[in-house]
Amino acid sequence: VILPLIGLLGGTVIFLVMAVNALVAVYFERKVSAFMQDRLGPMEVGILGFKGGKKFWGGIGQTLADAIKLLTKEDILPKDSDKFLMILAPFIIFSGAFLTFIGLPFAQNIVISDFNIGLFYIVAMSSVGVIGIILAGWSSNNKWSLYGAMRAAAQIISYEIPIGLSLLLVVIVSGSLHLGDIVQWQEANRWFIFHSPFAFLAFFIYFISTVAETNRTPFDIPEAESELVAGWMTEYSGFRWALFFLSEYANMLIVCIVASIVFLGGWLSPLHIINIFPESWYIVDGPTLGFFWLSLKAVILIFVMMWFRWTFPRLRVDQLMYVCWKVFIPFALANLFFVSLWELIF
Repeated sequence: VILPLIGLLGGTVIFLVMAVNALVAVYFERKVSAFMQDRLGPMEVGILGFKGGKKFWGGIGQTLADAIKLLTKEDILPKDSDKFLMILAPFIIFSGAFLTFIGLPFAQNIVISDFNIGLFYIVAMSSVGVIGIILAGWSSNNKWSLYGAMRAAAQIISYEIPIGLSLLLVVIVSGSLHLGDIVQWQEANRWFIFHSPFAFLAFFIYFISTVAETNRTPFDIPEAESELVAGWMTEYSGFRWALFFLSEYANMLIVCIVASIVFLGGWLSPLHIINIFPESWYIVDGPTLGFFWLSLKAVILIFVMMWFRWTFPRLRVDQLMYVCWKVFIPFALANLFFVSLWELIF
């Protein structure tokens, strides 16, 4: 009786994390976008005593209002679509993100399921969404949806290779696939991004590849409005479209947390790098501070992704594949070779 209850509680926590993350991230992105375009962004809908206005929290209830609107919209399925697969596809994409959170630690000893091969599990589960994308595009009976799904599948599968090669460097150096062990290795030595001249290149390749894997600008080819309307999501509306949106922002959070754990010290404090505070401040005092530092690092990386959206133009399909196969994969392979030599020599 206890184990199913624990599983239900863990699933509820993960869903709440995904829901709150989407609500906060959407509002944050709209405000960041407004700031970069010299606008005010949402400023009318207040909530919980926060009134509308020109301040940053002026429209804090806007995202919640949009979510309620989405959940109450009519759910329409095209006449000649494969209705079963079209209904199933959003849940497959959502389950990929949901299952990934199971093995993701949020602080020291705070994890739903502590896998010895946690890093491998996360990479494997993050690839499940490709199946849902293909099903969504094909079952919609819309050529724009199918083109978008084909682009997305090719893009995600291609960029999984440099992501895997970059993470393999961390495994070689730390000697473990366990995310907690990787953080402990960084605590005993240094953050992996500062480990060697090749470590920063691995982080750069990983981060840019995850921007492509999450279909964010400038790699949002599958959702190019001028070419494909809304890509593989064109025929979706209401609750099922909201599941796609929820999964997209959940995947952003996942890749940024993984980057923070394997490259940026995870839940370790960054204050010892600055070296101007008392030594007692450097120690992680329990899971609360660890959760704060990990969240802060992930939020900064998410902000960089949002910054990219309003800074770089969208790449063409051929440019996107060129960057992956002709630049990132060769550099990641060479990086893997040189890091192996570095470990043997030093």
